[in-house]
Order: sequence, then C-alpha cells, then structure tokens
Amino acid sequence: MVLGLESSCDETAAAVVTAEGDILSNIVLSQTEEHAPFGGVVPEIAARAHVTQMDRLVGLAMNKAGIGYDDLSAVAATAGPGLIGGVLVGLMTAKAIAVVAEAPLIGVNHLEGHALTARLTDKVAFPYLLLLVSGGHSQLLIVEGVGKYRRLGTTIDDAVGEAFDKTAKMLDLGFPGGPAVERWAAKGNADRFDLPRPLKGREGCNFSFSGLKTAVRQTREKLGPAATDQDIADLAASFQKAAVDSLMDRVANALDQFAEVTPSGGTLVVAGGVAANRYLKENLEIQTAARGVRLVVPPAKLCTDNGAMIAWAGLERFRLGLTDPLDLAARARWPLDPDAKPAPFAGYKA
Repeated sequence: MVLGLESSCDETAAAVVTAEGDILSNIVLSQTEEHAPFGGVVPEIAARAHVTQMDRLVGLAMNKAGIGYDDLSAVAATAGPGLIGGVLVGLMTAKAIAVVAEAPLIGVNHLEGHALTARLTDKVAFPYLLLLVSGGHSQLLIVEGVGKYRRLGTTIDDAVGEAFDKTAKMLDLGFPGGPAVERWAAKGNADRFDLPRPLKGREGCNFSFSGLKTAVRQTREKLGPAATDQDIADLAASFQKAAVDSLMDRVANALDQFAEVTPSGGTLVVAGGVAANRYLKENLEIQTAARGVRLVVPPAKLCTDNGAMIAWAGLERFRLGLTDPLDLAARARWPLDPDAKPAPFAGYKA
C-alpha cells in the first residue's frame, strides 16, 4: 500500500491505494472559498492552507484506510510541477512520514499522476495517446511507459483550463471558472457569437487559446453594462464551443500521428481538470468512435487533483524500483518530455 500526498495547487489531498488498485481512502480538501474573492488561486494563501490542513488530512486518509504507518510499502508525494510553496508542504510531509515509517520516498511528477490515472481506473496498456488538459497545461503526448513520454504538442500561450478560468472571471461567473462556464453554457446559444478557433486547420498538435480569450473580452465589452443573463450564457456557450472545436482539431492531428504507432486504433486518454467537462467528452466520443479508437476518461473526481492519482503513480514507480532520496528537491517546473523541442512562445508551459 502507498500513501499519496498532493498539494501542487489549491487542493490538499491524501489517499491510500493498494498494489491491486483499490482506493482505500481519497480525501480531498478544496480551497475554493479561500480563493473565490480573488477570482483565482493566490499562491501564498494556497501554501498556508496546505500547511494548516495536510497533517489532518493524512490522519483522515490513514484512519479511513484502516491501516497503520507500518503497513505502508512507500510514501509518494507530488514533487512538482506546481506552486512551489504548496509542493514543498506535501513533499516535506511525505519525507517525515517516510523516515518514521522506514518506507521508501517516491517523488511524483504531478502531470504523470494525471497521465497514469487511466491505468488505475481502466487498466489501460501502453502505449496510449494522452490529451492532458488542465489550468496550467494543454498537451498531447504518446505515453510509452512510466516516465516515458513523447510530446506531440503543447500550448504556445494559454492552457485551455486557464482560458476557461479567465473567461469566467471576465463574465463574472464565479470561481472555480471551468465548472461555472460549463453551467452557464448549458443555458446558452453556442452559435450566437462567431469566435475564433486558434490554429484550427494548421499542421501540428500545438494549442493556442490567447486569441480566443481576447475575443471573449472584446465581445463582452461590446455587450456593455446592459448585457442580460442570456447574453452571458450565449457568450459562455460560444466560448466553450470554440475552445472544444480547437481541441478537436488538434486531437485529430495527434490521432493521425498516433496511428503510425498503433494502426489498429489504440486508446485516447483524457486527463486533467478540464477532462471533467461533459461537452468536451461528448465531442471526443464522436471523434474517437468514427476512428475506431477507444476513449478513456476517468471519473470526474479522479480527473481533478487528488491523492489517489499520486499514490498510484507512486506504485507504478515503486514496482520499477524508482524511489528517491530524502534530499529530493521540489520543482516548480517539470516537463514530462524533457527532450521535446521548445515550442515557440510556450515558455514554462511546454
């Protein structure tokens, strides 16, 4: 059994997962109320909340699992990427527990936690194509094995989750932004506003959402203070449709490249917080069915940040003998494919 700790952004989480993939506990504490007044995550507030709550959540996770620290085979924690203050809290807690329990420490790449979740929930075999969509990352990768990723595309500006969050803020829909936009979009006319589909029709698998975000801002300004709830719902729906259309175009290119690796069809896995968006899932279902590709989207509670995905990624690494020393450093940036060529303008989001 492995204890997994997650604290890379605004969820404090702890979970216990068995080698067979049974989730004995998965405790997640959201910081939504703390960050809502600011319309986004404030790193200092997030770090303080992790410090305050991590020990308590570890106790809850262990008690719910019904085990003692001596029962742990290893202790895993997110070691990056993420807000460095939060990452440090989880990693230092894991180090302390590893020392006391005399168990190996495993530092997990947060993105790999998302990437391997489908192997926990659906026993997906390598290789598979991964669409990683979250507040900080939009990437398409071929997952060849644990720690083995080949990046096909990344965002060259904003991640799609970031675009959802900023759209929600511009439209005053509340926080967290992604679910808020989806709720309002369900009441709107997605064809009312003609918004851009960045990079659609171009070669490659890179993403861009900055121009779409700008178009939403300009449209909102044109509506002015007299904008009705229906206007806002229509704009939210138009944005969601444009963002998903762009994603579908990029995924189509990636599926073409992936077909060279697995001509029999293969599997597309969607991971990250935006994977919980139902409109995105519906469109992906149509696209993959037409190509004979298996689509795997983990349950929503395992798409957003959680400790179970870190525990499972820790287990995958533990089986391969990949443990870490106690002086392992936290990392704010940690690409899944360090050998990928730099994408233009992508910066740290590559």
